[in-house]
Amino acid sequence: MTSQIVNRRDLEFQLFEVLDVESLTTRPRYAEHSRETFLAVLDTAEAMATEKFAPHNHKADEHEPTFDGQRVHMIPEVKEALKAFCDAGFIAAAHDFERGGMQLPVVMTQAAFSMFKSANVGTAAYPFLTIGNANVIHRFGSEAQHRKYLDALLTGRFFGTMALTEPQAGSSLSDITTSATPNADGTYSLSGNKIFISAGDHDLSENIIHLVLAKIPGGPPGVKGISLFIVPKFRVNDDGTLGPKNDVTLTGLIHKMGYRGTTSTMLAFGEKGQCLGELVGEPHKGLAYMFHMMNEARIGVGMGAVMLGYRGYLASLEYAKERPQGRAPTNKNPADPQLPIIEHADVRRMLLAQKAYVEGGYALCLYCSRLVDETKVGVGDTAKQEAGLLLDLLTPIAKSWPSQWCLEANSLAIQIHGGYGYTREYPVEQFYRDNRLNPIHEGTHGIQALDLLGRKAVMNGGAAMKLFAREARQTIAEAQTDAALAGYATELGAALADVAATLQALSPVLASNPTLALANAVLFLEAFGHTVLAWIWLHQALAAQRGLQHGLAIDADFYRGKLAACRWFYRWELPKTKQWHELLRSLDDTTLTMPSECF
Repeated sequence: MTSQIVNRRDLEFQLFEVLDVESLTTRPRYAEHSRETFLAVLDTAEAMATEKFAPHNHKADEHEPTFDGQRVHMIPEVKEALKAFCDAGFIAAAHDFERGGMQLPVVMTQAAFSMFKSANVGTAAYPFLTIGNANVIHRFGSEAQHRKYLDALLTGRFFGTMALTEPQAGSSLSDITTSATPNADGTYSLSGNKIFISAGDHDLSENIIHLVLAKIPGGPPGVKGISLFIVPKFRVNDDGTLGPKNDVTLTGLIHKMGYRGTTSTMLAFGEKGQCLGELVGEPHKGLAYMFHMMNEARIGVGMGAVMLGYRGYLASLEYAKERPQGRAPTNKNPADPQLPIIEHADVRRMLLAQKAYVEGGYALCLYCSRLVDETKVGVGDTAKQEAGLLLDLLTPIAKSWPSQWCLEANSLAIQIHGGYGYTREYPVEQFYRDNRLNPIHEGTHGIQALDLLGRKAVMNGGAAMKLFAREARQTIAEAQTDAALAGYATELGAALADVAATLQALSPVLASNPTLALANAVLFLEAFGHTVLAWIWLHQALAAQRGLQHGLAIDADFYRGKLAACRWFYRWELPKTKQWHELLRSLDDTTLTMPSECF
């Protein structure tokens, strides 16, 4: 039976034929790995995701966690799945052998983790938040903090969170009020409230390590005064054993539309004046440290959106092949058998759209994960710096494009199922509800757009954009030598020129009137995002052409499917950007001139 979690042929195509991850084994850090070890990791992840995570996905949605005033309760399958995940060493997968890790490339860990997100995104959130938490402590924490917290996090003995948002501040972190008052012994006393803290309370691990943003009294105003603190649910002794509870109180659970298996919490720190935390790194640098976790998390959000879209695509594809309904427009004979709905053009349109969105999004997130590896093990400082610059530019796209368009894929999956798709007896309605969170958390769609247009696209004289254009032009040059792809190369070149022209028009306005220039930033995010995905699809098409020429005959349909999806994207999606660019260059001020009282 075909897996409903992932198309392994697509995943291996992305890794080995598009991204050439095998070449990473020539770098000293990954020299002990090979294609065979990479495939073994994927096999283990797929089996565990299928057997331990997927079976309780619907059950966890129907029986979300509850809070009785004392403790959180959830179905037992969650803890069983997470124990298997931790016992397999997946939390430490990217860490050094000396720390008990697998020393895997980031792109391979993300590929493996994608299957857990597909199988059960609610359960998968607990270890993936822990991984991000551990990465921050590993990079910015002291040796003493490593000894107390890091090994316990990497083995799954402790789980972790990121605690940023406050009720009165929302995404405006400059307005947080949680305070951290220094004590004589070097610790800090924390006081404040956080909200929407995913995985903020549970009994799935011995302890929960919160990374908390707070302000030290007397520090600079706004975001420049934010520091980062390790705040455990239970205090941790120097030898790693647990001490007393640390005055971190769960004040309530938030009940969500989707992602119901992950506790969403309201937490109070220091209600009794006894909440102690440890400063991470230097004072007032907390936001920079947390962004290290958040940028990783943003790629992870994009990957989660992709995999939920992918699940819907695979489910609707199977349904379309098996569901008979109607006949060809030219056949009016009711005595003839009905056709499988995949034979109807409009159903094929919706399947092609889903394929283009989810396989394009998958390729994008894996490419960004590969860039993370290049920032760490790239050959030479220039390669590392360029990978970091490109990653900075593409992170808002990796987070937001799948969150928008793979959610649309989920909507199309429901449509293909018809009335059944809108019922809880079929899985596609849950995939849609789960995915609807992704345009919101880890920086909303609008915030990513402001970051992209207001900073990333114009920083250092547009250096990142120039670098992206260079990479895209290399793909264009290669595609121009292939008669079947040369037309796409021309269209991508025109789309790149449109991006450059829009930035040329907006750059002086960004300097003189940023309110006007940024008013339609979301449209720039969409236009540039579609251009990036057109490049991603052309890159895949080139690999598919090589596959048709040199690959196995058994894969011919797979490669032809890639080429058809590329064609669909260039015919149906990329042309939209022309109108978007025209609107952006017009500096339309409709949203600014509409008086609030007129809504």
